[in-house]
Formats: sequence, structure tokens, C-alpha cells
Amino acid sequence: MPLSLLTGEFARALDERFRLSLPSDLADPLTANGTECVLVKERPGCLSLWPRAEWNERTQAGLDLVNAKLRAKKLEERWSDVQRLGRLLSTRHREVQLAGRGRLVIPEGFREFLQVEPAGTVLVVGAAICVELWQPAAWMERLQSELPNFQQLFDDLTR
Repeated sequence: MPLSLLTGEFARALDERFRLSLPSDLADPLTANGTECVLVKERPGCLSLWPRAEWNERTQAGLDLVNAKLRAKKLEERWSDVQRLGRLLSTRHREVQLAGRGRLVIPEGFREFLQVEPAGTVLVVGAAICVELWQPAAWMERLQSELPNFQQLFDDLTR
């Protein structure tokens, strides 16, 4: 977990090789314990970037539980759900390295999900506990739907 909330909104251009330079305000906390990160497909037009240790901590307990249920034959009536989970796990995330100056190469498969062309703009957004990469139109749509509820969310979280 970061020592402070990751915040900020920055427009960045992808180069022709799908490389993106993250602002140091957001890249530095991600790489405080190493350059290994996990890139995650969140929703169409949005990827999130997590420190590897943080991502593993957040997901491993759940995966251990699913594996235990499989060994105990408690999911035999839910094979289609288990298969769906497996398919999504297979494609949802990938380990990546943040190179010098916070440079990230967006892998194939994630490029299409992000829906941004080479030399296109990506919005890099601090999402408190991770960094998100947004296709601009998807970000605007999300922002327009959530911003009217900001004060209620802030009040709920600060009580």
C-alpha cells in the first residue's frame, strides 16, 4: 500500500512502439520496492498498474481459496464459473517492468483493450492505490458519471 494516496491526472503520448512515460509523481511510488509491476485489464479503455508485491498480496489469498475448494471438490457444480475465472485470469494481467524515467511498454493484447493507437494520447490517473491508464473518451465518460457523486463518496470515506 502506498504511503500516501496516488493522485493526479496527466496526458501522455504513446510512441509508435507503445511506450509510455509515467510522471515521476506516480512512477516513483510504484517502483519504491523494485521495477516489477503488474498491468491489469480493468474495463474497456482502462488499464491499471500495481506494484507486483501489492498485486500478489491482493490476489493470492483468493486464488489459494479457489484452489483449496477445487481440491476439496466443492466447486464441481460450478465448472463453467471456474473455467470463466481461469480464462479471465489467463488474460487479465501481466507482469511488466518500469524502465528508467518511468517508461512502460504496453504489451500486445493490452493495447487493444486500452483502445489507443500509436502516437495517441493516454490519460495517466492516480487512483489512490494504483495508477490507471485511460483512453481519453473512456476516461471522460467515467469522470462524467462519477464526479456528481464525489462529495457523497468523500463524506462516506472520511466519516
